[in-house]
Amino acid sequence: LEMEENEITLDNLEKGTDNPVFSSVGEERLYEECDGPHGETKEERRGEGKGRFSSYCRKALQPVSKAKCFCKAHAKVLRRVALGLLGVAYLCYFIAACWLNFQRALALVVMTAVVVFFICWNLFKKHCGAKVLLLLRPVWKCFQRSWPWLKWLLWVALLGGLITWLVLDTSRNPEQLISLAGFCFLVLFLFACSKHHGAVPWRAVFWGLGLEFLFGLFVLRTTPGMQAFQWLGDQIQFFLSYTTAGSSFVFGNTLIEEVFAFQTLPIIVFFSCVMSILYYLGIMQWLIVKISWLLQVSMGTTPTETLSVAGNIFVGQTEAPLLIRPYLADMTRSEIHAVMTGGFSTIAGSVMGAYISFGIDAASLIAASVMAAPCALAMSKLIYPEVEESKFKGKGSIRISRGEEQNILEAASNGAAASVGLVANIAANLIAFLAVLEFINAALRWFGEMVDIEGLSFQVICSYILMPVAFLMGADWSDSPLVAELLGIKIFLNEFVAYQQLATYKKNRLSGLEEWNGSRKQWISERAESIATFALCGFANLSSIGIMLGGLSSMVPQRKGDLASVVLRALLTGICVSMLNACLAGLLHVPTEVGDCVSFLSSANFSSTSYTMYMCCKQLFASSALENGTLSFTGAWDGVAESVVCLTQCCGHYNHTSC
Repeated sequence: LEMEENEITLDNLEKGTDNPVFSSVGEERLYEECDGPHGETKEERRGEGKGRFSSYCRKALQPVSKAKCFCKAHAKVLRRVALGLLGVAYLCYFIAACWLNFQRALALVVMTAVVVFFICWNLFKKHCGAKVLLLLRPVWKCFQRSWPWLKWLLWVALLGGLITWLVLDTSRNPEQLISLAGFCFLVLFLFACSKHHGAVPWRAVFWGLGLEFLFGLFVLRTTPGMQAFQWLGDQIQFFLSYTTAGSSFVFGNTLIEEVFAFQTLPIIVFFSCVMSILYYLGIMQWLIVKISWLLQVSMGTTPTETLSVAGNIFVGQTEAPLLIRPYLADMTRSEIHAVMTGGFSTIAGSVMGAYISFGIDAASLIAASVMAAPCALAMSKLIYPEVEESKFKGKGSIRISRGEEQNILEAASNGAAASVGLVANIAANLIAFLAVLEFINAALRWFGEMVDIEGLSFQVICSYILMPVAFLMGADWSDSPLVAELLGIKIFLNEFVAYQQLATYKKNRLSGLEEWNGSRKQWISERAESIATFALCGFANLSSIGIMLGGLSSMVPQRKGDLASVVLRALLTGICVSMLNACLAGLLHVPTEVGDCVSFLSSANFSSTSYTMYMCCKQLFASSALENGTLSFTGAWDGVAESVVCLTQCCGHYNHTSC
């Protein structure tokens, strides 16, 4: 049957019942063209169609058509009614949660307050933004006229305040000055390596370093910042624990408890799935745009490079450039260098989940990733300033490309599937790098034994070469060899292996092992741990060069030459950005007080050890003295009845001359 003119078309949903098949005219034409086997006349067929099929279709479609027209005519009202009902329902739920237990509902209160603030802000901008800008125009003009002398006054005030704060703060902990010296040295080193010394945009440099410092100050020194990021880190750890439900079902409880691959790598699959869902919903794009707007307005960088660097806070070195893929071909070499530096200076959210599962502090990892964004832009402009004319300078907005998923389930599935390659890549790299490292160490030991040098290894060489750098970042001299060893592993192998080793040191410290086992240090101090966590937070290692070049070359094959010419500078900048963050961590680190050791040891159960027990036993050893066969105690332990008992218990776990 030829029905070309009467095809059912779905090109436009608004046509509705106007489709020729469902109209009476279409029915007539259909019956005219389709002769039945009994040879009925056209009049009989038309009468039968009108009497049965046509009337039935019209009656069946009439309510649908009316409902559709009603919904279309009152779409705004219906949408407001639906949102209003949802809002009322949530308000009732919110009040009930707060009424029953406000402390338990505190997280809900914070999230609700943030959402309400941004909704109100968007409504304010939409309805009152233009009027407010019009009212503030005279003030803005006055500010612009006063800015030439006002900015110098502002800089002097900021510099004076910073110097005053540093003097007062470092007077209590003079070792912080070493981290400050290391910070200044790294900035001067990058300036010495600058491609164009005379073209450095100092506004971008100072604003970037200032934002990094302010954010570090908020996270590491203020009580609200510390509590907020500690809470955020705890929530992420709790959230990642849901991975166990899926991995235990697939692999079984025994494997996920005993085998590293089944314990850690499934977290990457879960995190990648969640990130894909957040991208589909537009949440990640919104967050990245807000952060990039702050960086762009303050630092004066172009929208494309700023957007990519902001994206690197959450995604990896090859995923973030996808946000600006249509613009990569027209970007200058300085902008491409900034994109690469952002990728080398940060880590992806998916692997961050794996590092958190090792036991690395989640709040420090999140803070390091956020602090790296402004610092990466600043140092990128210091070492490779803009000397070309950018096509995106002054451009109002950049369109962010979104995924092609049709629904949230497809987004979740694609995110999980995309992580398979990443998981396989990590597993393969770990096998290869650890095997190569073992081979290198065996070869170095063999060469060392030829000249009577015992224990020569790659880690030992790194600890000697990079030890001054670790010391300049703020690590104690005794901790510097181990921190330098971690730096060497991160730069020449990868940060995954380095974080594994750092997690081992942290576990040894928390379990209360002795600091020294013969001539080998078993753990590093809390301050050195914090410095190492920030210093390792970045993809800046030799193996990442191929990943970066391969990812960007596939997007803009015509720029391969430019990409290859700037990648080594970008790698160096990325390494230094992580070290600058580590210097700030050392400068802002506050030592943790052990507390009342007399009360702790008097009530402690000595069946197991901990870091607090080790430090208190160490204090007790230092307070004890043996003179003429008489044991005496000084300080807090003087006159305490349980002193001898506690000393005996401490001697059962730790070796000391007092024992």
